[in-house]
Amino acid sequence: MTQFKIPVDLIVSKLAEDAERVQNRAKKASEVLLSDLDAKLAQTPYDIVYREDRVTLKHYRPENGIRYKTPLLVVYALINRETMLDLQPGRSVVERFLEAGIDLYMIDWGYPTRKDRFQGLDDHINGYMDNVVDVIRKSTGVAQVNLMGICMGGTFSVIYSALHPEKIKNLVTTVTPTAFDTRKGLLHVWMKHLDVDRVVDTYGNLSADIMNFGFLLLNPARLMIDKYVGFMENMDNKTFVENFLRMETWIFDSPDLPGEVFRQFIKDCYQGNKLIRNQLEVGGQRVDLKKLTMPLLNIYGRFDHLVPPEACEQLTRHVGSADTEDICLDTGHIGIYVSSKYQREFAPKIAGWLKERDQIPKKQSPRKKTKAAPPSAGLKKTVQKTKPVKKNTPAGAKPESSVSGTVTRKTNG
Repeated sequence: MTQFKIPVDLIVSKLAEDAERVQNRAKKASEVLLSDLDAKLAQTPYDIVYREDRVTLKHYRPENGIRYKTPLLVVYALINRETMLDLQPGRSVVERFLEAGIDLYMIDWGYPTRKDRFQGLDDHINGYMDNVVDVIRKSTGVAQVNLMGICMGGTFSVIYSALHPEKIKNLVTTVTPTAFDTRKGLLHVWMKHLDVDRVVDTYGNLSADIMNFGFLLLNPARLMIDKYVGFMENMDNKTFVENFLRMETWIFDSPDLPGEVFRQFIKDCYQGNKLIRNQLEVGGQRVDLKKLTMPLLNIYGRFDHLVPPEACEQLTRHVGSADTEDICLDTGHIGIYVSSKYQREFAPKIAGWLKERDQIPKKQSPRKKTKAAPPSAGLKKTVQKTKPVKKNTPAGAKPESSVSGTVTRKTNG
């Protein structure tokens, strides 16, 4: 009978190697965590050119010169802050726009206080936004500006452009909810059953801490477990740690949400789905999407758990513009702006799209009143693009699986 021996010497040797590796890694992690870490956000130089109450207008310094005739105004959501677009040098949507020669402005909504609880959609859209647009038009001498909205700020931009179409040359919407009658996202399900009157009447402004906790609960395994496990596995990597801290800084630098904006947005949009039906009223005016006759670029994420594609993709079918384009990217809500992969595609795509339309507008003949044409009446082109991807995603953002996206264009047929 053959007798097997346990290779004790090999086992002991392996344990010693593992112990030494763990010790070295712990030592390096300690050095990284105790070192001077660079976690600063929004380092691109800018000037404050307008201030009203808590709201300020940033104008980024065009160090490489302006090569666009029309300035671009970016409108971020009231939730979290616009600093996400300027996460760090080398990974910044702001930098990409400036490199392209865009004259870039951005609204900073600031931090609402108790006195702001009664400010609603009208105050933000026909008040602050309209004042900002007029400031830019006056200072640059243009009749129209380009407008880019992000998430809730995109919804604001759609509403503004429908109410003031004469002031907007081109409209860009990114991860923008406009059709709220979907059950694809857990957020949409929750908001449909929220007693928003009770929340606002009790608390006034919606607390940023409550919002952040709610967002974490939308995907607790990834946002409260996987993320920190990933940190523990990479805390000896200084670059990873700095990226992680930047994302955490941005996530938890969250302003409160003015109570009346929250009330109106939930009741009229999430629960009433009035925007896509042309039933929404803001400041006593009905928001008619057919008045969106300017070129429209609509970008959203296929794996967005906050604003699913079903909430974004209907917009271009309801507007009055004959120049629309949908782009669905294989990424999540934040990955569009911060992943290294889409840094090379997202901002350059917008810059190129705007450049193609950066001409002095020709005098147009009046639009004829006709019945809505069937989908086949317009020329639509769909392009599929797929290529390998290097995974280099900031901590806290959804990993990307491919640089795959769907592009749909519509022009006059």
